[in-house]
Amino acid sequence: MEIRPIRNDDDHAAALREIEKLWGAAAGTEEGDKLDILSTLVEKYEDTRWPSVDISDPIDLLNYAIEEFGHSQAELAELLALDHARLNCSIAAAL
Repeated sequence: MEIRPIRNDDDHAAALREIEKLWGAAAGTEEGDKLDILSTLVEKYEDTRWPSVDISDPIDLLNYAIEEFGHSQAELAELLALDHARLNCSIAAAL
């Protein structure tokens, strides 16, 4: 596998498959260096693609759910059986 930036989920999956093949390679070898570089690229992609969310803060969690799953606040309120206006005010007040 040619090492290149990870730009999408397909690139990510390919990099993970290559990491699995290289797992256990000795440090300082060509395979070990490749494993190190791929691991760094995967970590960077995952941090960008799936940022960590402070689940102790319900507003952060709600905003994450809205963004990640592509729902509007109204759809999220319906899914959670909440009044949309109340959810909107709660999020706005926290910002």
